[in-house]
Formats: sequence, C-alpha cells, structure tokens
Amino acid sequence: MSVIETRCLSSLAKVFADEEPQEQPFLRASALENETFAYQIAYRLSGNPRSLRHVRVRVESELRERITVRSVGLAPSELPCYGDHDEHVLRTQPGLYPDPLYPISPTEGIIVPPDQWRSLWITVALDGSRPAGAYPIALVLESESGEPLAKCAFELDVLPAQLPEQKLIHTEWFHTDCIAQYYGVDVFSEAHWSLVERFVLTAVDHGVNMLLTPLFTPPLDTKAGGERPTVQLVDVIKDGSRYAFGFDRLRRWVEMCDRTGIKYLEFSHLFTQWGAKHAPKIMATEDGRLKRIFGWDTDAAGEAYGQFLAQFLPALVAFVKDSGLEGRCWFHVSDEPALEHLASYSAAAAILHRHVGEFPIVDALSRVEFYKNGLVRKPIPATDHIEPFLAEGIDGLWTYYCCSQYKDVSNRFFNQPSARNRIIGIQLYKYGIEGFLHWGYNFWFSQYSVRPINPFVTTDADHAFPSGDAFLVYPGADGPIESIRMEVLFEALQDLRALELLESLVGRDEVIRLIEELAGEELTFSSYPRNAEWLLAFREEVNRRIVDALRPESLPQVQRS
Repeated sequence: MSVIETRCLSSLAKVFADEEPQEQPFLRASALENETFAYQIAYRLSGNPRSLRHVRVRVESELRERITVRSVGLAPSELPCYGDHDEHVLRTQPGLYPDPLYPISPTEGIIVPPDQWRSLWITVALDGSRPAGAYPIALVLESESGEPLAKCAFELDVLPAQLPEQKLIHTEWFHTDCIAQYYGVDVFSEAHWSLVERFVLTAVDHGVNMLLTPLFTPPLDTKAGGERPTVQLVDVIKDGSRYAFGFDRLRRWVEMCDRTGIKYLEFSHLFTQWGAKHAPKIMATEDGRLKRIFGWDTDAAGEAYGQFLAQFLPALVAFVKDSGLEGRCWFHVSDEPALEHLASYSAAAAILHRHVGEFPIVDALSRVEFYKNGLVRKPIPATDHIEPFLAEGIDGLWTYYCCSQYKDVSNRFFNQPSARNRIIGIQLYKYGIEGFLHWGYNFWFSQYSVRPINPFVTTDADHAFPSGDAFLVYPGADGPIESIRMEVLFEALQDLRALELLESLVGRDEVIRLIEELAGEELTFSSYPRNAEWLLAFREEVNRRIVDALRPESLPQVQRS
C-alpha cells in the first residue's frame, strides 16, 4: 500500500532527498497583517516502487487567495564549500541541494518519487486586507481522480499590526547581460526589456530597492583583457576629443525603475575592479561606426579617459537634475580595491569627487585606510571586516558579503543552514546599517565572465564560488524562478522591519536589551545564536511585544504544538 508521509516544517528547514528531516514539527506561528509568511510541508512516498504522478495540491483556508504553493526543487552543487570551511554547515559533499522553487501546474500537479524526502513551499502573502485572528490552513495531496493521499494542518495567527516600510537600502547586483545571453535575445531589444522588467519586479518583491544601472558595461568579474556583452545605456558620439551623449535608454531605464518600485539608481563603476587601473568597456559612434573607445588598454589616470569623464559626468549630472533624480543616484569608483591599490584608487576617486561629489559615492572595500584617507565617505566593508569601520562611528555605514565571507558570519550558500541566512536581519538592525549589498542576483557566467553557464547545471560559477553565491534566481521559461535562499533573505528583511516597528513603540534601548537577553550573549556579525529554533522563537517574542505595546491587555504568547 502506498503511503505519503508528511511533516510541517518551518521555512528554515532544508529538506534533502536522502535524509530524514531532523527539525521539530512546525504547526503554528504568527505574522503581521502585511507580512509574507512561509512554511514547508515535507513529504515522502513509501510502499510503492514507482513514482506517483499528477498528484494534485489543494489548499483549504480562508486565506487561500493569498497562498501560493511551490515545489522545492533540487539543484546540483559540485563545490558546496571551500576546503577550510567552518563547522556551521549542513553538509560538505557535492550533490543535490534544495533550492529552486518551481510553480506547480494545476493540471500536472507534482511527481512524488519513492523513498525520497521532498518538500512544498507554502507562501502566505498577507496584504493587510484580512482582519487579525487565527487562520487554519490545510494542504491536501490527492490523486488525479481526487482520492485523498495526505493532509497537513497548520494555523497562522494574523496579528493586529503592520510592518513599516523598509528603510534599508538593498542592492543585489543585477546582470542585464546574463539575461540577454541566457534567453538569446538582443540587448535592449523589446524582448530583453520585457525580461529585465520581470526580473526587476521579483527583486523588488523581495526587498531590493536599489538597481545596478549600466551606464556602461559594468567592469565586474571580468578577466583582464576580456569582455562581457555590451549593456550600455548611454549613447556616446565621439568627434575628435569632443563627445556628445544620448540618454534615451537611460531615461527608459529610470521609467522602468519608477514603474517597478525601485527607489535608488546605483550607477555602474567607472573604473575596473580590483585596482581602478583601467576604464570600463565604453562603446562610441565615431565617423559613423560603432567601436570600443575605452577598456583594458585604457590607463585610468591617462589624459584621454580624464577628458572623457570631464565631459561625460557633467552631462550625466545635468540629466539627473533635469529628471528630478538628485536624491536617488549613487556612484561607484571601483569594486574591492586592496591596500596596494591605494594610489590608483585615490586618483580615480579624485575625479569622481571633483565632478559628482555632491552625490553619495560608495564602494565595497575592507581596509579602513580608504575611509581614513578621505577617499570614500561611504565605505561598504564586508561583514567579517566591519569592526574597524564600526569603531570609526561612520554615519550611514553599509555592509556586504560574498564568497569570501564563509567563516563565522552570515551567508546564503546551499550547504549552510537557512538560519545562517536569516540572522543578518537582526544584525543589520543592531548596528544601524544603512545599506546591504551583494554582487550576485543573477550572475550566470563562469568566474571572470569567461563563458555563459546553465545555472540549473552549474551553480558554482565553474568551481569558483560555493553554490549559492553567484545568483538568487534561476531563469525560467518566461522569467525568474525564485529560490529558498531568496525567500529566507526576505524574511530577514522583514525581521529588521519588525524590530524597527518595536523600536517605535518601546525605544531602541529596550529592543537592543531584548536581543542581547534572548541571545544570551552580545550579538555581533560573527557571534550569534546558530539554530533555527532560536530565530523562530525570537521573532514570535518580537511579535508578542509589538501587540502588547499596541494595546493595554497583553496578548498571550503563541504556543506551538
């Protein structure tokens, strides 16, 4: 006899096909009226030698119009971690890891393979339209003929409070060239614009409010001497040593940002990565022919590029001001300079400060000397190098992580617990971080952009970065396929907003005291509770205190069965 075994689990569980879930059952929780809440149903078929096909998934709940159910797919990882990883990982072996979230066809349903654990991801996207109260949710698995195969019950307590608008500035670097390459469409064709907008909308829905804007092809993760596909929003016409500029595509980009909810424009770097020694690839029309006029063969400190920037940057500033974008535009010099690049970075930064110093200029870097020497007013240190910057008391400090932050600190690799992903929200709150940056929203190239990859097959940029570093979304047939890492990161941002709401009710000192008390230690970027149970209980306590502060009578603490 075929039996489908089910278990309700939190969003912080990772269900591996070959391992029985170890997490405690997760049967009840709370959420604020406008929060996106998620949990999982793990399932396994036993007693049947073959897969069950066309298993339908049905939701029974008053909230069903706000509920989406997706299937958690398995993605291959050949490089789940570096060899000197820390101990806070789920596994280290190459294999299949739960990550992509696939839509479920109402006619095809799901396939339930024998003797493998799989999971369904249930999202409840509350929009403030439902009154507070307890809402049972039943998820039913049934055969194609309607025969019930399994049923799993959950209860969500919707609380009478709403998350405030996100204040954190959040950018996940958006690679427009990867979209054109994967889908086989011409850059900035109508098909490309349509796809780009769909990927932007998904980013916005998950807390991204700043968009990497390719004035010229971004000089990011590019092999020295190599090129990425041209994605240049600004038209350049060269006549001798004089230049003219067209901003029509940039204007369309801004209109797309307005339409999708992007608040900030992050202009792409004007000097190459890891040293600021060269210019990005810049294409121009000269004598009626489009050609590359700057790139790896350009000395960043040379007269030619200096003359170009002296004409381009004032023209760009005029466009920004004419378009009413003054409070929305941010600039970059060069990404991740090291201490030996101090001189070249200094020369490049001086040019930007001279022409666009009235705008914020930010860069990811991890040596505080760049800030102390006045080269960057808004540094973005990595989470494992942030302490010297915190000691400086920098107003509006940002932070980031990437593949190098794989010891002790938060990250979102395939092989790391989801709690290690979600803890970043509380850390960002405690340290008053203004912005969070990550380089890989959709980087579907090998390291240094040498060749395109299939992200459903290669998840580590060709054995370069631990799986999960290079992208948060997969390219579906008509747009993005989200990942559990993306959903959990958004939960972290909602935790941050919940703490900000509690602060508005009881004061920041009280919220910090609560964090440290429940953590049992001073919470830092490298020292924090490591388990999912703590995070779930912490958020429930925050929710309880929010409701307590909003009404005289105290709301009994939500108990889980």
